[in-house]
Amino acid sequence: MTQVYEHGGGVRSIQVPIPDNPLGHTLVYVVDTDRGPVLIDTGWDDPASWDTLADGLAGCGTSPTEIHGVVITHHHPDHHGLSGKVRDASGAWIAMHEADGAIVRRTRETRPERWFAYMTAKLMAAGAPEDHIAPLRTVRRRTLPGFAPALPDREIVPGELLDLAGRRLRAIWTPGHTPGHVCLHLEEEHPAQLPGHGRLFSGDHLLPKITPHIGLYEDPDDATVTDPLGDYLDSLERIGRLAPAEVLPAHQYVFTDAAARVEELLTHHEERLTDLRSLLAEPLTPWQLAERMEWNRPWAQIPYGSRNIAVSEAEAHLRRLVKLGRAEAVAGSDPVTYVAV
Repeated sequence: MTQVYEHGGGVRSIQVPIPDNPLGHTLVYVVDTDRGPVLIDTGWDDPASWDTLADGLAGCGTSPTEIHGVVITHHHPDHHGLSGKVRDASGAWIAMHEADGAIVRRTRETRPERWFAYMTAKLMAAGAPEDHIAPLRTVRRRTLPGFAPALPDREIVPGELLDLAGRRLRAIWTPGHTPGHVCLHLEEEHPAQLPGHGRLFSGDHLLPKITPHIGLYEDPDDATVTDPLGDYLDSLERIGRLAPAEVLPAHQYVFTDAAARVEELLTHHEERLTDLRSLLAEPLTPWQLAERMEWNRPWAQIPYGSRNIAVSEAEAHLRRLVKLGRAEAVAGSDPVTYVAV
């Protein structure tokens, strides 16, 4: 049975399943406006997910054909996946931050062969073993899922109110999980009079019990060295200062005391950076560091695709350590290794 939750003040949420994923579901929020319902995120592009979304909308007294607009917190397929189908059904606009919009455009324009070549080069540079890289050399002609995400119609501009008739929803740029991740601050009195400043749709930026993946989303043609973990930590502090009465995240459940959760996450990442620096007592490649990092299961049990994500996260942490002056690349190493300083 489709789970629909009433949050008061013209806001509801629908649990939309993510196939074969331990997260289980995405919470898609339905916000009433004077021009019709607006969705915050849409869920994974899968027939069962679409049916669940449609059933949930019926439970909210509406349907996919009546959606006025879609606001995307970030480009990941469990958030943006069904946006195109919603737009096809209703003519709704789709809004996204420009940084994630650029990733969507790049994804649509990239042939699978180029993506596999890029991933092969990245993993070689990270020190991945040949038995991990080999499959990428043999499947380059395969069509990849998720390579045609819907193009947004509107740009979410940080600091500005979105064009939602009868509502005050302000965009807050919170890069880190993705370059264009946004939280959305509903600047309205809490319907249950909880203390604090409105409500926050936090996407994946702030979750009650888990930490979002911090990885790399880089243009192969752009040599800029990014610091996504630094961006994430800065974004967390901004959200902590906002002090919303309630947080409505994209996964798990609604919670209060955002400031306390922010402090937990800041402490977690500082402890993790300290632990990783201790691992760098000897020179390690990003792959070797990922093998030694603490994950939710032993490295031997981590699936192939998840290992690529883990290496990306290891690289993000290495970049932060280098920027803080706690680690450095070993000159002349190939693949590059890093060591604590």
